[in-house]
Amino acid sequence: MTTSKAGRTAPKLKTLEAYLSSPLEQPMSTTPIDKIQLPAKQPRRYFDPEKLSQLVQSVKEHGILEPLLVRPTEDGCYELIAGERRLRAARELGLMEVPIVSRVLNDKQALQVALIENLQREDLNPLEETEAVLELLAVALEIDKSEIVSVLHQSYNAKQRGQNLNQNVLIQVEKIESLLLEIGRFNAGTFRSSRLPLLNLPNDVLSVLRNGKIEYTKAQTIGRVKDEEQRAELLKLAIAKNLSLNDIKAKIKDLKPESEPDPERVLVNRLSEISKRLQKNKAWNDGKKKDRITKLLDELDKLTASDD
Repeated sequence: MTTSKAGRTAPKLKTLEAYLSSPLEQPMSTTPIDKIQLPAKQPRRYFDPEKLSQLVQSVKEHGILEPLLVRPTEDGCYELIAGERRLRAARELGLMEVPIVSRVLNDKQALQVALIENLQREDLNPLEETEAVLELLAVALEIDKSEIVSVLHQSYNAKQRGQNLNQNVLIQVEKIESLLLEIGRFNAGTFRSSRLPLLNLPNDVLSVLRNGKIEYTKAQTIGRVKDEEQRAELLKLAIAKNLSLNDIKAKIKDLKPESEPDPERVLVNRLSEISKRLQKNKAWNDGKKKDRITKLLDELDKLTASDD
């Protein structure tokens, strides 16, 4: 276990190598490729076609050098935990069997190992890395990803205002710091400031960033353009001509100024956002907050009804 400075412990992250080299279970063997199924929850979403093609060529020439990590299923087959690129390459080549190491793992362990393997990839882009770290923290601490984000923001805001965190939040922050130290990429502050903002980028920017078509610093800059048409044109141009960050900033300066938003539309959008947050928020579990929200909604209902 990893111990924080306050003496509290965070779950120890067990690496992929630890599972592959464990002498306590079955050694490496081979199995028919059609007995391996993909997990319901896959942390990896994008596979670079060029790099996958290179792997196919390597497997064709040298075979699969590292076994796939799997776990047995009740129907006598296996669920893949780590090695999806190798499995894809083997299927493309029409291989009938693949080398495996089988380990009995629960759902949490399986997802944790898959996420750790994802983070060990050399070609991992910043968005995938951010999502994998966030998911790994949530799995290890057994809380929602939204709660991880909330804790990180609460910690930052308290530090900015010179305030103390309540004990529960402080414990969560220390556990997050401890796990990030094990992962070895960030501390809580840098993860919050440099990576969490990527998750709030517009969908068109997120898509190209996920596919590795643009650097994250450029994506963040383009994502600040509010006008959808202007942003789409700039995004297309930045990719096609591989514009530098300075070029992109210059292009943004030359864009036509956005017209003043319609006040009524601003209010409608704000109400829509609040409604979305309420659906996900845990405020309904707090009696005082629930009563306050109900009173505000009643007042809003009266205000709008008077204009009918």
